[in-house]
Amino acid sequence: MNTKKVYIETYGCQMNVADTEVVLSVLDKAGYTPTTILDDADLAFMNTCAIRENAEEKVWNRLNHWKGLKRRKPEMVMGLLGCMAEHLRKDLLQSKDNIIDLVVGPDEYRKLPALVEATRDSGESGIAVKLSRTETYDDILPFRAEGISAFISVMRGCDKFCTFCVVPFTRGRERSRTLASIADECMQLEQQGFKEITLLGQNVNSYLDEGKDFSDLLAACAKAVPNIRIRYTTSHPQDFDQKLTDTMQNYANICKYIHLPLQSGSDRILKLMNRTYTRKHYMSIIEMIKKSMPEAALSTDIIVGFCSETLEDHLQTMEVMREVEYEGAYMFNYSPRPNTKAFDTLPDDVPLVEKTRRLNQIINMQNKIAEQKNLMEIGSEHTVLVEGRSKKNESEWKGRTDSNKMVIFPRIDAEVGEYRRVKILRSNSATLFGELIDVKESKHISRTSQDRGEVIYDLTPLVISSVSEHEHSGVDQPAAMLPIISSVF
Repeated sequence: MNTKKVYIETYGCQMNVADTEVVLSVLDKAGYTPTTILDDADLAFMNTCAIRENAEEKVWNRLNHWKGLKRRKPEMVMGLLGCMAEHLRKDLLQSKDNIIDLVVGPDEYRKLPALVEATRDSGESGIAVKLSRTETYDDILPFRAEGISAFISVMRGCDKFCTFCVVPFTRGRERSRTLASIADECMQLEQQGFKEITLLGQNVNSYLDEGKDFSDLLAACAKAVPNIRIRYTTSHPQDFDQKLTDTMQNYANICKYIHLPLQSGSDRILKLMNRTYTRKHYMSIIEMIKKSMPEAALSTDIIVGFCSETLEDHLQTMEVMREVEYEGAYMFNYSPRPNTKAFDTLPDDVPLVEKTRRLNQIINMQNKIAEQKNLMEIGSEHTVLVEGRSKKNESEWKGRTDSNKMVIFPRIDAEVGEYRRVKILRSNSATLFGELIDVKESKHISRTSQDRGEVIYDLTPLVISSVSEHEHSGVDQPAAMLPIISSVF
């Protein structure tokens, strides 16, 4: 029986959440049990994010809070994991106020038990941040808390080298897990009671395993667990193709939701970002999606005020947003990240005041678009997975549609984890509000099959926690709709 305890705080994207589950699995085999109480831990980690400046600031501030605990419990081993660990290893260990014993990068988690013991024995700080060309943790089953929503990392790293992004330098080059292992993990999650799975990667469309691409993987997962909702994130426009939309359309349990980062509507800025596509190419993908899968919901990422962005560049971005009519967007001011090409070679020459003005302009426009899109949902019916109580009103439930829209409805005749049919009565720019349709044993019907009146499959109840994802961008000051994930195990 494990008696040693480990505490982990996780910041950043879902990839970090998935990595924390890998770390917990590795440490579980070494005799550590997760705890949610920092003071009770023998071993404490922060799994960090270096994508945005404010993410780093959160970690530095949190480390200041840990100093008092380290003085009271000097025997406690404290460490930093993840992107910030690799990115700022020298700053972390050379600081005169350093309380960190271990700095471990995303590809070195297998070494954690040995590193912890070496630190305990020697009293010296340890560091392991080497990036790997092969590590995927394919053979490690993540340690997951109970629930009905799970993340599966299908690949690691990125080869795109966008000029604003640190991911290739903090997570390394692309490498994919085997298709068979991912499908097997989906089936294991179904056996454990999970009801929704999100496939994760910095660019899932680059997935490749012995000639099998991401569409093949998506189909394999959908067939392996036909009673489970399948989502994925994030896509890169360069690699998005007709085969993927056809695959999504062919399986009712693949959610009809696509997050397709635009970043800018200006070809000049896209070239400076090294995004490897043009506005025309991006719009051709949008046209293909809307033609092949008109019920699909679209969301995007926008970086405002990138190096040398002019007012004309900004207006071109707004033109694309108006034309596409995204259901949602993650919108940020650009902030340069060390070790990226933009940081080294492109001046950050758009004043913060102007960045903020432009950001507010696109946020206001996107809110109006989303409000109009949601107004069109009034009177429609959706199958909603009940996630839990509404944060604003405990007498109401919250849940998500197939298209990733949040729905609020009264806590009557429903339980957390059930799939229930809800009729939409009103809406705002961010949320739909509705009422249960009086059928206790609700069927899970996809948006496409619903129109044909076909029952595709039944789902039994359980429990969910769902968080939206965005592409790893060198950006700052997000719109309020996208908080930094902070979870504790």
